[in-house]
Formats: sequence, C-alpha cells, structure tokens
Amino acid sequence: MYSHGSESLIKQAREIQESELQKFYNRLVKLLEGKEHGHETVDSLQRLHLILSATKYTRTLPPELQKKLVTLLFSPVEQLQVLSSAVLRETLPSPGQAEIYKQDSIGQINSHAAALLLSQAESRDDLSAFCGQLLRSLENRSSEGPTYSFAHTLPIVNTILTHSPQSLTEDNITLLSKRLVDWLRYASTTQGGGAPSGGFFTGSRSRQPLPIAELDGTVSGDFFTVLCVGQVFTEDQWMNVYSFSMLRHWLLTFHSVSGGIITDTDDRSEIDGSVVSMVSATSSSSRLLSPKERLREKAFQYCQRLIEQSDRKAQRRTDSDLQKACLVEAVCILDFVCVEDAPFVYRVFPCIKALFGRLNSDLSFARVLLPVAQFYLNHGEMAAVDCDCVWNLVLGRFPAELYNDPFLAHELLRFLRLNLEDVQLRVPQYIRNFPNFLKFLAWDSPAVVDDFVDLLPSFVTPATALELLHSLLDLPCLSATLLLQLRSTFLPISDSGGRSLALMDAFRNPAYRGLFLFLLRNEAGSGDTIDRLSTLLELLSEAADWSRVIQCAQTVPILLHIFFNTVVTVADKKLLGQVILVLLERSSLLLNIPKYITEIHRVFSLQLTSLCKLHPSLVMDQSNELLEFAGATSNVYSKQEMYTHVVLVLGEYLSVSYDARCSVKLITSCFETLEAVLFEITSSAPPPGASCPAPRVITTLISALAKLASRSHDLIPRVSLFLSKLKKVSSGGSVSWCDDEEDLASIVTLGEELCALLKTPGVAQSVLNPPPHVTSPQWHQDTNVAMPLQLRALTTLMQGHTSRSQKTPTSPSPHTSM
Repeated sequence: MYSHGSESLIKQAREIQESELQKFYNRLVKLLEGKEHGHETVDSLQRLHLILSATKYTRTLPPELQKKLVTLLFSPVEQLQVLSSAVLRETLPSPGQAEIYKQDSIGQINSHAAALLLSQAESRDDLSAFCGQLLRSLENRSSEGPTYSFAHTLPIVNTILTHSPQSLTEDNITLLSKRLVDWLRYASTTQGGGAPSGGFFTGSRSRQPLPIAELDGTVSGDFFTVLCVGQVFTEDQWMNVYSFSMLRHWLLTFHSVSGGIITDTDDRSEIDGSVVSMVSATSSSSRLLSPKERLREKAFQYCQRLIEQSDRKAQRRTDSDLQKACLVEAVCILDFVCVEDAPFVYRVFPCIKALFGRLNSDLSFARVLLPVAQFYLNHGEMAAVDCDCVWNLVLGRFPAELYNDPFLAHELLRFLRLNLEDVQLRVPQYIRNFPNFLKFLAWDSPAVVDDFVDLLPSFVTPATALELLHSLLDLPCLSATLLLQLRSTFLPISDSGGRSLALMDAFRNPAYRGLFLFLLRNEAGSGDTIDRLSTLLELLSEAADWSRVIQCAQTVPILLHIFFNTVVTVADKKLLGQVILVLLERSSLLLNIPKYITEIHRVFSLQLTSLCKLHPSLVMDQSNELLEFAGATSNVYSKQEMYTHVVLVLGEYLSVSYDARCSVKLITSCFETLEAVLFEITSSAPPPGASCPAPRVITTLISALAKLASRSHDLIPRVSLFLSKLKKVSSGGSVSWCDDEEDLASIVTLGEELCALLKTPGVAQSVLNPPPHVTSPQWHQDTNVAMPLQLRALTTLMQGHTSRSQKTPTSPSPHTSM
C-alpha cells in the first residue's frame, strides 16, 4: 500500500479510501487483542499515526480501537506507550475515554498517558477531576490491594501545578501536603533489596535488608534523604526524592492557601513505628498544626539534615556535585519557610551562619553561597547580625576571581536584578563594587548585557557618575587586561613563544603594573581615571583585534545611552558640566578600534547636544573648553561628528537669550575662532592621509558664524566678506577642500542665502535666533487662536465627504460642482 518515497507515503495517506481505512482499523484491533505485540503491531501503529497526521481534519477512531489504544498506554513497553499516545493525540477523544482514566489504573499512569490527558482536557473542571483522582490514588496502602507505582504521579502533579495551579482544590492541596510530609520524613531507612547474611543458610528467608548509608560510606543514623545512598531504593524512598524535587515549587505556588487546624490521624509514625527513629518522632503538639504548617516544619527538618549531610566527604565526584545542588535547594526552601513564618528565622539562622562559615573560604561553593546571601538579605536585619562578611565575599571576591565563570555570572547578576531595591537599601558595598561587576561585562558582554541594561542605572549616582563614565569607556581595555591576567597565570615568564609577548611583558613590568591594577580595581573611589591613560591605550593597542575585546567594544554605545539617560535625572548642572569635559577629553583617548571610535563619537555628539538643549547655560559654563576644542583644526579631520556638534551648540546656545552672562566679547572670540578654522580648511588641501572635510562640517561652521554675527552686528561685514570670497573661489571650478560638485554648489547656495539674510540684521536675528515659542509651536492645541477651529472644521468636512463616498461609490457626489 505504501511506496518507499516519503512524499508518496504522505500522498497515499491523504488519499486513502474510507473502506480501506476501516479494514485497516479492524486488522489493527485484532493485532492489539493479542497478548504479545511484535514488529507488525509497531509498524501498523506507525502507519496509523501517519494517516491521522497527514490530513488537516481530526478523525474519530472506532470506539473499540480507541479503547485498545488507551489500554496500550499502560503497556510496559515504552515504545508502545509513545506510539499509542501519539496516535490518540491526533484524534478526537471518545465520550467514554475520560471514564477509562478513572479506573484503578490511575495509580499506574505514566508520563505519556498523563501528557495525552492534559492535552485533551476540555476544561479546568476536567483537569481538576483528573488531578483529584490522581491524588486520591496516593492514599492507597499495600494492605488495601496491589502495590501501586507512584513514579510518575508527582511529576504529573508538578506539570499541572506549573500550567494550571487553579485546577487543584483545597482538598487536593491538603491531601498532597500530608503525603509530602509522609514521604519526606518517614521514608524507609533500609534498602529495597535483601542481602545474604552469610553462613550455611543463605536462602531467601535469611536475607536481611541493609540499612541506607551516607555519602561517606557510614551507616545512616537518621531519616532518609536524597543524600542517602544504597544499592536498591524502595518505592517510598523514590517518592522522598521526587517530593524534595518539587517541594520548593509547591510551597511557592500555594503559600497563600490556608488550611484549618486539624488533627492528623494519618501519621506514618502510628502506622509503621519501626520505620521512625526516636529522634524524628513527631511530637503531639505538631499534630495540631495545619497541613501547610506541618509541611513547613518537616521541610525545615529535612533541609537541616541535608545541610548536616553536606559536611560529609563524598566518595565520588558526582556525589559532591549532588551535595552542592541539594545545598542550593535546601537553603532556598529554608529562606522561603522563614519568609512565610518569621519565627523560623531564629531556628534557621544558626544553621545558615554555620554553613557560611564552613564554605566561605572555598570558591568552588560560590554558587551555593548565593542562596545564603539571599537568606542574609531577607532575614539579616530581623536576626540583627552583621552581614558585611557576606557582601564582601559575594560582591567582592566572587566577581574579582570568578569573572570567567558563566554560570556564576548569570546567577549573581540575576540575584542583583531580582533584589535590586533591597540591595540598594541594605548593602552599602553594592554601588562601591561596580568596577567589580563590570568585569563580567568585559569578559562576556553578549551573555550579560541584558542584565546590565537593568543594573547600570543603579550604579549612577552623583558620587560615581564620572568614574562610571570613564569605566564604561575603558571596558575594552578591561577586557584585554582580564585576558592578560588569565594568560599570565598559565604562561611561564620564561616562555617567549606566546602570542602578544610584548603586551604580556608590559603587563608584568613593574613600571606599568599600576596602570593595569587600576583597571582591575575591585572598588570605586580611587579616582575617576589615571594620568597616564594615553600610555595605557598605547600599550593595549596590540589587543585591538582580539575577538573578546571587539565584542566588548560593541556593547559600550548601548550602555552609554543608558548612562546618559540616567545621569540627567540624578546630576546637578555642575556635574553635567564635568560630564561635558569628560566627553571632550575622552574623544581622543579611546582604544584604537576604528568602528568603536566612530560609534563613541556618534554617541558623544548626540548626548552633547541633548545636555546643552536641556541646560543651555552649560555652553557658557564650559565655553573655554568648547572653544579650545572647536579651535583645533585637526579635530575637523579626526573627529568630524564630534566637532560638528560642538560647533552646533556654540552657534545655537552662545546667546544672551539663554544666559545673561554671555557678552559681546565672548561672542566675538567664538566668531574669530570658528572663522580661523573655516578659513584654514577652505584655503588649503587636507593634511596627508586625511580626506576632505564633510560638507556638513563646513555648512555648520558657516551657519554658526552667521548666527553669531546676527547677535553682534559688528561682525556682519566680516562674515559677508568671507562668504563672498568663498563664492568667488568656488566659481572657478573644483576646489581642494571639496571633491563633490553638488556638495560645493550646496555650500555656495547656503552662503548666498545667509549673505542676503544678513543684509537686514533685524530679520536675520529673528530667523537665525527664533524664540522658543516659534521653534516649537503648538498652534493646533492653542484655543486662543483660530487654527484648532479650522482644523476641526476641515476634519469634519473630510470625514463627512469620505463617509458619503463610501455609501454611494458609483454615484457622483452632489457637491462635485461646488
């Protein structure tokens, strides 16, 4: 019936006739009635799945076949479970299918059957009914019937908990909480399989169950936990493991559900007293707790025992990793228990404090200590303890020494993001350690840049703004230095065959050691930058093509935008003036990566304009530095973007209308500086190796001169004379300072327009220096003028005309002749 080509198979599956399909159904039913299901059954199920999935319509299988497939879900062969689940997913559930899951086999349901049922649940009520039946199956005891396997029960419940927690009723919650208490606290303390006791009698009756052991090989003297080992685990021991794995999720999801005070008569300690040790026996007072409170109590005891077990020396590497994972989970659960029930803090804190004291000297436990830090953050104030040692470790040593650990970087930065408000309020070391956090960014920028988008604004304060700005600009340098630091630990000093030997020698040279140590500093406050920054940049120029340095440089412009958007909200005008000085200074002190320099200059230009527009008096405050920058002709060729915007803000905001301190003398000085630069670049060819200045630079200079002249009329003859000479020189053909004729024509046209405008100084001042209400009009919103009324009238007429045209699209409008 099927060919070998896949396309032919799909085509035949879609075109199969109904009569042929019914025959195939009947044959498959007969195959499924057999006690053994071989290759032919598997092949038929695969064909049925192809037929059902190849069509866009959902089919309904015959009830008998549907029932056989549902029964096959509980087959011990997983391949048959997968195939039957896949087939049933492609069909409509039969009316009686839900009843099948309500039989006694619900206790043996597997993940494939559960996934099918969850996907076909029609409503939350159906899902709640299934969940209730599933949880009621947990009440079965071996004395009441056959032994049930609960291996898939808790994972299924956890899935429902994740996707639809509202499906569980309060009765379900109470029942599962009680069962979790049993599994966590009262699991068997002996192994599942017996071992021969030795001697002559070695029959089955002489086999005695062995006790469970600790990870160091000693016999366990307390209740079973996930850190106990043995040859074979019993059913309740496996449920102990499953219960612990979902305990935190369960507590987090249903922490707000309250249960009444009840007497727990279903205590395993009363049913099987031989399993419970005297140490873990439940007191009579604990039986008066609600299921939620009792679960918290048992969770506390369980996690406390895990912390004690983690102190044992594991015999295998995998067991050591398991200890760390269990410690993380245990501390997180204890933290949540204390959040929900504050008196637990005084019982838990000694244990957590001892754990920190035991692990703080071993950096291999860094990821374990993050939940400990979370615990101190949440409860340290209530316990009235000194947390400085915790923060010095987590915010100090961890980033400084483990910056190349991607997992720690992710978890530490996530910890800071999730607790940002509390950390800022309670941890004074946080902002001071921002140079340390930047090491994560310098080492692996793409992986952590999203975290720093959220964290960076919290680093910006009046005290740290300038140092942070320098640090962001030095991120590529820090990236290169971290690479050198890491390589120096593996590359012997006598090795002369390594890459970047000269740079490595400079890194180890005591004369330059201070420069690199400044980049590697852990805390802020030692200075905004260094005096010999140009020397450091020259040394690191060899690292400009390293891939890690380049990818770090690509993230700096994004972070700079975030920095400037934040600094304007926290800084006063004096600090913003200092920021402008940093922009001017650092525009020539950047690591020599051409694309990086171009992007940084673009950011500087945009932010300089924004700062001056926000506070125009900044131009007056920093006029000397701005004029010095604008008077350097070399900046025209090396920093065209930056230079253009400096000239722009000088021409725009150096005016008495923005700052009363602006004098005619200052305007004249600025005019003469810009005039000299414009004369120099238009009267000579560019320096060797430099291209012609961008037309935008020249037009910005011309416009700035015209604006300054309109504010001091004595300067108008000078600018008019210069523009007329410029026109005369350009009329002779090509010039050395502009290699495009269209650009040259545009420059000359602008000069002619400005000359004509300056002939009437009053008009020129109004046009070139318009008041704010002219540059940002809101006439459409001003009710005192006729513009809003006219706009509304026109809008009404247009809407009415459009609606009539849509109603009678083929007939001419009666107003056409008007």
